[in-house]
Amino acid sequence: MGKFFDEIPEFIIPWIKEQKMFWVATAPLAPDGLVNVSPKGYEGTFHIANSKQVWYEDMTGSGVETIAHVGENGRITVLFTAFDGPPRICRIFGKGTVYERDTPEYNALLPPEERQPGSRSIIMVDIHKVGTSCGYSIPFYKFDGHRMKLRADLAQKQNTDVMAEEEAWSSQAEEIAIPIPEKGLRRYWRDNNEKSLDGIPGLRYAPNSRARFLYVDPKTIYQDRPSRSATRWISSQTVAAFTLGAVASAALVRVLHQQRFL
Repeated sequence: MGKFFDEIPEFIIPWIKEQKMFWVATAPLAPDGLVNVSPKGYEGTFHIANSKQVWYEDMTGSGVETIAHVGENGRITVLFTAFDGPPRICRIFGKGTVYERDTPEYNALLPPEERQPGSRSIIMVDIHKVGTSCGYSIPFYKFDGHRMKLRADLAQKQNTDVMAEEEAWSSQAEEIAIPIPEKGLRRYWRDNNEKSLDGIPGLRYAPNSRARFLYVDPKTIYQDRPSRSATRWISSQTVAAFTLGAVASAALVRVLHQQRFL
């Protein structure tokens, strides 16, 4: 039988922290608007601030429904289910707030060295009700590991921005425009994350923020959790070496082509 609480009961907090994924449901105010449910994963992205407040780190994706809906009306439900052990479902009902990358709230909760690659916002949820139920129909599943493809792709985009930023900021120009490389995160946000499927505004601040990105060490991509050394500021020497390597590789390809080895 289902039970309801005004806050997260203490006995369920350890169970929530053990879960490997959760779902987030939101909807626009329009009666014909699209209701959205998004699965979320990755170790260490969901946080319990206290029994009345939770938040999670929102990574870049092809859509921006949750950010748009929460920005419009704040309504949000977070769902956890047990895939092993005793059956259980837990729903967290609340009012959400979006803190985009480089806002004061985002920076305070997520220092640069603790962010996931491609982190774009924090979704904060002020809880007004928590519901638990049996979950008898939920099947058993064995957890084999997190998929790291998203982290790898976002790290590549983020590092593209890092290279462009280093080149721009190393110039002697008095006014430096925000670099928007074609395959970087800022370009992706502008192309894919500024409006929801219903045309509701999504990301409003992050695509135009001048805050610099941190370089992501490719060796750390496939770790279950990012270490503090996973992201770092990249030096101009590293950028120079990267650029020279790319130029040398291109020159070698041209030479081999001319000699008909390719």
